[in-house]
Amino acid sequence: MAGKFSEGAGGEEELEEKSLNYCWLPYLSGYKPLPMPSLPTPIISAEELYPLTGQSDLLILDCRHNLFDTGAGRRLWAEAALPGAQYLHLDEDLSGPILPGQTGRHPLPETADFAAVMGKLGLEAATYVVVYDDKGGGIAARLWWMLMALGHERVAVLDGGIQAWEAAGYPLLPGKERTGAPTQPRFPNGDFPGTCDRAQTDKLRQDPAFTLIDSRTAPRYRGEEEPIDPVAGHIEGAINLPWPDNLKDGKLRPREELRERFAVLQAEARQNVFYCGSGVTACHNILAYHYAYGEMPGLYPGSWSEWLIG
Repeated sequence: MAGKFSEGAGGEEELEEKSLNYCWLPYLSGYKPLPMPSLPTPIISAEELYPLTGQSDLLILDCRHNLFDTGAGRRLWAEAALPGAQYLHLDEDLSGPILPGQTGRHPLPETADFAAVMGKLGLEAATYVVVYDDKGGGIAARLWWMLMALGHERVAVLDGGIQAWEAAGYPLLPGKERTGAPTQPRFPNGDFPGTCDRAQTDKLRQDPAFTLIDSRTAPRYRGEEEPIDPVAGHIEGAINLPWPDNLKDGKLRPREELRERFAVLQAEARQNVFYCGSGVTACHNILAYHYAYGEMPGLYPGSWSEWLIG
């Protein structure tokens, strides 16, 4: 399928060769990123997206999810979704199997399994992907991060989610599954680079050259409440930057405000590692960081739910 969207004219820019003791972040250790697409990334407004609907190389993905009613997102999609949107389930499509005593609540899937999921939706190298939810991007950012980490940079989060689309007066249609032939996506970056496992996280949290950031709300970070995991609290040494604070009126804050928010972090992206409860909403902080600076910090995908296993 030939792409209809035009690429930007910018060339590759070689990054300074650096080394990282604990986390493998290739895009910050000599990795040459592909030229960024000319279409809006990492966010797109409803007004920017609407004229693109119907394009053959546009893939819109609905990521709505409720942790306490895991079938709700699919039901909402079936009732009313952005035109042509396909649905991806956080547990079934964006996570691997939970291994008792080994993984957190939303472990990353195997790259081959994720590629198969995206292949059923027709993903190709030229496909421009837009992801959305109804939580300000709190769930959709997980899919945005997965695609970005694997090297598919033509991806954006719908700013303000489905609420912004509705507020603009654009149509919603019942969700229908794609029936076309599957594709075979080839991700250039291997198995989710830019992540740290538990042992690496334990080392870097004790290294003053790194900052570990808890992305959950302040009461959960302080251990005052814990609605999901069996133990409240946070990883010792981590600071707290709650992901909802990236938003203002349901949309991502301006770059200047986000830069002020992240000013407490290390100067280099690779020296900042985000986590949350299960590796999902931490991706929203990474989205906001990338929007502010154009760089990708690290992720501890196992997060608090894996850390508790010990």
